[in-house]
Amino acid sequence: MPPSTLTDLETFARGAVGPRLDVAALTAAYHEYLPQRGEPLASFRFGRPGEGGTLFGAIADRSFDFGTAELALVDPPKPGPAWEFLRPFSRIVFSPDGSAEVFGPDGGPPTRAIARVLLRDGYVAPTEGSSPRALRAATRALATPVQAVEYVRQTGVVPFSVAILLYFSEERIRLELDVLEDRLLRDVRTGRFPAARRVRRPPRVAYGVDSFVARGTLPVVSCRVLEVLSETHGTSAVELAPVFRGARELVQTTLQGLAARRLATFDRRTGLFRPRFETFVPGGATPDLGEPAPVPHPQLRTNVLELIAAADSRATCPLCGDSLPPGHRGLLCARCQAEVGDDSAPT
Repeated sequence: MPPSTLTDLETFARGAVGPRLDVAALTAAYHEYLPQRGEPLASFRFGRPGEGGTLFGAIADRSFDFGTAELALVDPPKPGPAWEFLRPFSRIVFSPDGSAEVFGPDGGPPTRAIARVLLRDGYVAPTEGSSPRALRAATRALATPVQAVEYVRQTGVVPFSVAILLYFSEERIRLELDVLEDRLLRDVRTGRFPAARRVRRPPRVAYGVDSFVARGTLPVVSCRVLEVLSETHGTSAVELAPVFRGARELVQTTLQGLAARRLATFDRRTGLFRPRFETFVPGGATPDLGEPAPVPHPQLRTNVLELIAAADSRATCPLCGDSLPPGHRGLLCARCQAEVGDDSAPT
């Protein structure tokens, strides 16, 4: 399928917002996004199950309600280095209640997950009385696929990229999709950050971070740095610079900004920044993944609720966010307890 052109985007936005469309701003946003988008991992088809098509075409087709939709990869790479930081799959079937069935590359039975959408880069039509920050907040809220496409159609938001957040019972996987050319993008850390340094956060912790990012109170660069930082036990601007195209000064300033907002801490002894998970999941409170909307399949609804309960049943360390082993009776994990003990020892 041919990529979505600037004319396609303009036609879609004009149909929703009419004279409020700023063609010059849309054009500028479009050309700003193109050189910044990530590297493609595989192409995909999106549409009704078994039919396929383009994602932007499905968004523009108001007869398609996204109640049941399928994202199917086209000639994906075999499991290996290309899938670093991701979970290999062949297709994903989304359901009306916000759940999803993720099919692996081997053709085996699917794994159920909770799916949420985060609008990433795009154009937002001006709204009378709304500041840029308010617009940014309004267009970056976690939502089910159905809710997200309804919002886009009503407001005339033109998405260039979106993130699909898949909450499995043991982890969260973030898929970055390029809407313009229907491409699944590689994780920004692939080949630029040691995979062994990645910490797989429990879904309840990841959801807390995602929900904070979705508020739209941080610039996009800060959001992306925070997302990477939250999946480490600590890192520095030097280590993160390759992930963000070698801009060490930009990353350093961003990390310092996160620390100033009390979203991260800075260890002067090691020079490492660490995420502050008590900000995202205060008091160990269980985040709300949202009550599924009524659907005509009671068993599916039951399965979704069971998945949410399973995802939230794993205890985590309030400092680093790691899962605590079964039967663990301490408040902190062994690693954090050792660090706290060292810090409190007399010098």
